[in-house]
Amino acid sequence: MKALVTGASGYVGGRLVPRLLEQGFEVSVIVRDAHRLDDVPWRSQVTVFVGDLRDEEAVAKAVTGQDIVYYLVHSMSHADDFASVEREIAHIVARQAAKHNVSRIIYLGGLHPAGPLSTHLASRKEVGEVLLASGVPTIVLRAGVIIGSGSASFEMIRHLTEVLPYMPAPKWVRNFIQPIAIRDVLHYLIKAASIDPSINRGFDIGGPDVFRYGQLMNGYALEAGLSQRPIAALPVLTPWLASQWVNLVTPIPRSLAVPIIESLLHDAVMKNHDIDDIIAPPPEGLIGYRKAVRLALGKMRAGEVETSWRDAQIAGAPQDPLPTDPEWSGHTVYTDVRTVESEASTTDLFRAVESIGGDNGWYSLPGAWALRGFIDKLVGGVGLRRGRRDADHLVTGDALDFWRVERVEAGHLVRLRAEMKLPGLAWLEFQVDEAESGGSILTQRATFFPHGLGGRLYWLAVMPFHGIVFEGMARGLARKAEAYQDEPQVAASAGNPLE
Repeated sequence: MKALVTGASGYVGGRLVPRLLEQGFEVSVIVRDAHRLDDVPWRSQVTVFVGDLRDEEAVAKAVTGQDIVYYLVHSMSHADDFASVEREIAHIVARQAAKHNVSRIIYLGGLHPAGPLSTHLASRKEVGEVLLASGVPTIVLRAGVIIGSGSASFEMIRHLTEVLPYMPAPKWVRNFIQPIAIRDVLHYLIKAASIDPSINRGFDIGGPDVFRYGQLMNGYALEAGLSQRPIAALPVLTPWLASQWVNLVTPIPRSLAVPIIESLLHDAVMKNHDIDDIIAPPPEGLIGYRKAVRLALGKMRAGEVETSWRDAQIAGAPQDPLPTDPEWSGHTVYTDVRTVESEASTTDLFRAVESIGGDNGWYSLPGAWALRGFIDKLVGGVGLRRGRRDADHLVTGDALDFWRVERVEAGHLVRLRAEMKLPGLAWLEFQVDEAESGGSILTQRATFFPHGLGGRLYWLAVMPFHGIVFEGMARGLARKAEAYQDEPQVAASAGNPLE
């Protein structure tokens, strides 16, 4: 059976693809940037179509010959007009799937009550309705809070619980939630591909437990070995204020916190269990909330987070790759280049480069980096606390604090694209080469394309600090590499462990 997965570089899609391959599916994916898949372990086993889902021709090419289309995309990167973008994409996919005789569309939407909905939930509901009306048999799976290592909902619960010994919270902490483990979501997505082709409708899916949202946080506390947190529901905390609070005390940026919080304004509980009539639960049964938390914590502690909310594009963040040097002609561009020689081998120097950021730090003025991250959080950016998915290895598309890994050439180059709030576009590049006299050379280059006068003034304002921050970072990486020489060699690998 042939299946096209949209959203393959996202949290759910990135986990679904290898499991479809295990089940014998012939899998294709469509992505805007093929480099986002350079380092995933299943890259060589899938057909990759490059294109935007807003492009009819690209979608037509991708859906041709497919039996199943998995619709797992959300347009959160379009902060202002995401609802219209999602509507447009849904109509294009629906139209092309019908035109090219796709057998089934499978869509993962959100649990929602009847009546008025938040903007984000209303958009998710509308997408499902568009697909159901496509003429192609469609299954809409409606899930609530998804619990798994790296999921945004789980990360919000985790950080709120760990950071706050006492939680003043909005009144929605009293709302009822029916969480579902990521493994069970994947079970339903895979089984939906083989159900009766005449079925065209939506189904609620959820785990075996129903809790108030506050109980989810205290359930996490018990599994993490923390004391239960007293929670006070305050009616004055509006969704907007709550999103600012979540933005400041967790790694979840404001652009992602808003839709999560808006989805909590209503009870998110299954209205029926009709799904049981067409897809049986897994043989071992659905995973309860506490066990799902336990599994997620185990994956995190083992460093085996397969996919993460960090992988998703952040609303408003730049997504274009660094232009090549000839394209700089006629544009204002500022660069800061530092070159440092090291006695370490190129292997050890690249190992140091690849481990930069997150808990490992940035090797110069940690207070300055922390302040920059805090400022970024204040203005709605992602900040430094987003961290990194893996402590030692980087792959293309990884989030790294307030950067995004744009390119990795094993043993030679790492290029980061800034996702912090800036009056311009910025990149930070590390290149490792062999030195003629032995050892290695690190070339570190910061590149900034300013937007207007504000961008130029910004560069001039921070330029005095570059001599300290960037020079210190380059020399710190060289020292770190030289320290590795006294340790056993660790092979540089970009492998991604699967569950």
